[in-house]
Amino acid sequence: MSEEGRFTIHLQQREGFLINVAFDWKRTPDLLMDEPPPLGEQRGPNASRMLAAAAANCLSASLLYCVFKEEPPENCLRAEATCIMVRNERKRLRIGSLEVRLIVGEAVTQSARFARCKGLFEDFCVVSASIRQGVPMRVTILNEAGEVLHTSS
Repeated sequence: MSEEGRFTIHLQQREGFLINVAFDWKRTPDLLMDEPPPLGEQRGPNASRMLAAAAANCLSASLLYCVFKEEPPENCLRAEATCIMVRNERKRLRIGSLEVRLIVGEAVTQSARFARCKGLFEDFCVVSASIRQGVPMRVTILNEAGEVLHTSS
């Protein structure tokens, strides 16, 4: 698979498990992420919540684009993302599955494109399609001098 684009998001630990996320878009404000107690203080979403939100957002945008293209009408879609947490065989907490519900208004259902888009939009959602396939990941730990301390496959 060819690489179509690349971006880098910067994270900086502030205190405890509170992490500042700086995006690569200048007009996008930073985001604080945190863990729930007993680790953190729940001052922001944790990674599991961000993954669920990302999948629901991507599916929402994909459906809206398919139905309306450039300018969807306001307030014509709501979404709910449910993340089901499970423990694996080693008792490690994992995301077992995601359930995304898209609640659409009449502007969507009355569109001439809606019937066709119902069967298409999921395939164009970058996030949910990637999650379903399993995303290869490489993790590297470096010290502040840039020396590689660990690399996973």
